[in-house]
Amino acid sequence: MQPGGLVRAVPQPCPAPRSTLKPEPEKQKSSAETAESVGAMFWHLLTVFAATALHFSATGEASECLTDGFPLVRNVSKLPQGSFEIPGLSHTTLAGSVLHGMKEVEVWLQTLAPGARTPIHRHSCEEAFLVLKGSGTLYLTTNMHPEFPGNPHEFRIFSNSTFLVPIDDVHQVWNTNEQEDLQILVIISRPPVKVFTYDDWFMPHTAAKLLFPIFWDAVCYQTPLERDEL
Repeated sequence: MQPGGLVRAVPQPCPAPRSTLKPEPEKQKSSAETAESVGAMFWHLLTVFAATALHFSATGEASECLTDGFPLVRNVSKLPQGSFEIPGLSHTTLAGSVLHGMKEVEVWLQTLAPGARTPIHRHSCEEAFLVLKGSGTLYLTTNMHPEFPGNPHEFRIFSNSTFLVPIDDVHQVWNTNEQEDLQILVIISRPPVKVFTYDDWFMPHTAAKLLFPIFWDAVCYQTPLERDEL
């Protein structure tokens, strides 16, 4: 049985109708009203951020180490991007540990061309996704075999959907839509990320290949890190 509720559509708040009545004296908001207001504000900010991200365009393969200083407000379309030898991938680090000195999270913008896919992999951090446009398939092993990942569950992902990948769950994102690009906003915890890649779903965990630093951090990362086992 597949776990339910992993991929969810992102709800959008309905605008309140305009009132033609004379406004009454302002009342103190209840905790529920305050929470609703904060939620609406969060959605608005996320929507603005996503809309900005949609203007992403290719600007070259070079990566830059920006920890010595970078503009507070930056144009996404002018940030460094690259495929990093993954066919059909376009990656931009919007906020990173190695590139920008982030301590708790990293934010990536990734576009997968039709048929493109990430490696089968796992990592010792949590990962949240927001699908900005397109559709595809998430492959995920939620109850791994102790010796290898095993057959994954399949989940359809689509524009305006969101999903979470727990720590060390082996997964792969694949653009199975032949008509358009799949564009995702990715947020990871505990950066910089250490990734273990698999050739297939039955490759032993002991044979998984450590990828650290990850492709887009390789230019700037300088300190070695110990291997993180299951």
